[in-house]
Formats: sequence, C-alpha cells, structure tokens
Amino acid sequence: MVVVLSLVLAACKQATPAPTEEPTEAPPAEEPVAEPLKVAFIYIGQPGDLGWTYEHDRGRKMLEEELGDQVETTVVMDVPEGPDAEKAIRDVVQQGAKVVFATSFGYMDPMLTVAQEFPDVYFEHCSGYKTADNMATYFGRMYQPRYLSGLVAGSMTEDNFIGYVAAHPIPEVIRGINAFTLGVRQVSPDAEVHVVWTNTWYDPVQEREAAEALLDEGADIIAQHQDTTEPQKAAQERGKLSIGYDSDMRQFVGDTVLTSPVWNWGVYYVKTVQDVLNGTWVTHQYWGGMADGVVALAELSPLVPDDVKQLVDQEEEKILSGEWDVFCGPIYDQDGELRVPEGECMSDADMLSMDWFVQGVVGTIPTQ
Repeated sequence: MVVVLSLVLAACKQATPAPTEEPTEAPPAEEPVAEPLKVAFIYIGQPGDLGWTYEHDRGRKMLEEELGDQVETTVVMDVPEGPDAEKAIRDVVQQGAKVVFATSFGYMDPMLTVAQEFPDVYFEHCSGYKTADNMATYFGRMYQPRYLSGLVAGSMTEDNFIGYVAAHPIPEVIRGINAFTLGVRQVSPDAEVHVVWTNTWYDPVQEREAAEALLDEGADIIAQHQDTTEPQKAAQERGKLSIGYDSDMRQFVGDTVLTSPVWNWGVYYVKTVQDVLNGTWVTHQYWGGMADGVVALAELSPLVPDDVKQLVDQEEEKILSGEWDVFCGPIYDQDGELRVPEGECMSDADMLSMDWFVQGVVGTIPTQ
C-alpha cells in the first residue's frame, strides 16, 4: 500500500524535473580469470625415498612456488615401468593435464604411445632418448658432480677399495660409474671401484644387501646409483664412509656421507612450463650441466680435509668455466685399450650410448 499511495500523490503534484546526475563511466568489464595450466608428474616411488623421487617432488614444489596460480600440479606415485605407466599417463591427460612429466627411464615407450594419441598435450620424459613433435626428453650431466665426488672418495679411501651399488646396466648408470672412477683414480691411481648390480631403481632391502656385500668384501667407502639412503646407512653402521646420490643425503644420515651429487629439477620444470605458458615450447633433448644449475655437488662433510675441499673447488671451476670436461682423454677402458686419445673429448652421442667401463672399475656389464 505504501508504494501505491506514493504513486497517487506523485500524480496529483505538479511534475518537477528530476535532478540530473553527472554522467559516469561504466566500470570496466572484468577479464575472465585464466584457468591454471594443469601439470602432472608420474613418479616411480614416493618422496619419502629421500632420493630420486624426493628431488623431483622438490622440483614440483619449486614450480608451484615460482608460477603460483598459473599452474595446478598433480602427482601419481609408485607407478611401475611398463603397461601401468601407459595407463597412468593416459589417465592424467584424460583428467585435464596439459603438461606431463614422466620421471623414470622405463616410462619412455609408454609415454611415446600416449603422446601420439594426444597431439595437443606436452609430454616430457626424464632420462630417455625418444622424442616426438609434442614429446621432449630431459636429463642432466650428472657425470660432472659424479667426477667431483670421486675426487673426494679417492682422497678419503684408506684401502683403495670402494664399493658402488648400481641400478640398471644402461648408459646413464655406466656413465656415472665411469665418471666417479675417473675422479677416484685422479687422486688414488691404485684404487678400484667394485660394482654390484641390483637391477632395480628402488628397493631399500636389496640396496642395503648389495652395500653390505661390498662392505663384507672390504670396501671402506660406498657409492651408489640408487633411490634410497640404505647404502649410506649400511656403511655408517659398519663405521665406514659413503657418497650419496640424488639429494644431499648427509642431512638424512649424517657426516659419514662425505658428499652427494644432487639434482635441482626445479630449474628445468619452471623454465619448461613457462615456455608452455608463453607458447614458445618446442620439442628438444635437454642435457644441462653444473653451469645450468640442474646438477650440483652437495656441501662436503666436515670429515673432508681442507686440502681436498680446495681440490674439488679447483676442478669444479674448470667444469663451470667450460675449460675442461670429465670425458676428455686420455681415457683407457678395463682392458687397457685407449678409448679417448689425449687432446680429444667424447661427444654427447658417445657419452649417451656408453657401454664400457674405464680402467679401475671391477665388474662386468650384463647384457640385457
């Protein structure tokens, strides 16, 4: 009623012009909020391994920190290599992932299969060699800090017997063993690096057993290419020293871990996803080194003498400056055959297909 009455009274009164208001500009239309880019990571283990997967997950977190609301990440853990990997990769794409990082060598063929089905998705495979228009590979020159860690081990061994727990007999692992041994023999020409294969990336029990077998045989330092800290723990429990891998394992085990060649995957993940966001991504085979920041040598243990630290610093500077690299001759193989003449260096192609051991390695390379 009040509303109706007001209308009647208004009709009886002489109409007066309504006050005019200054014209105002319409508020700008809000731009639609861009959906975050969905980025998926396929892990062979869990971050709790404190090694390989731990470092990939640190890289994922760095990606989130650096790019914020521009990205949304998902993780699939404990994915075995083989058919299960293909399903896991396809599942994350069907759930909306536009970038997929597959973080184990055995994911290569499954990822390539899925990449061919989804040409508008960006696929990134760690440590492999097969590519497509929408699938790239990435890895780091881990052999560089491996060599430096070998200098440390060679300087600290008392018995010239160093054990090496190795995963699979593929070029990546062989290259690491060789680089480490070259470092060892640079300072201890009579030292030997004894290799035991586990044929697994991640198996804490088997890794420990392999380390214990080497310790039983007389190793006073244990190095490794595995995903957990079990070899380091086994060495510590025997009163021996070790060289870690993947992450700075000294923070998890203690000062008996003299140092660790470590990964910094976040450097690569941020750059790659930024390229996707910018529309500048193209397929590639990335193999960054210490100068790029994707691989490094962890801080040395207080047990390492100052003169050894100085030696490592000097050799690291040569690598960082490009003055020298690890696989430059003369290099001899196990049988004493000259493989790399003095004044020459191995090509990337030769390093990436390495299938022989350098002088000083005790062990054989199984045929797969």
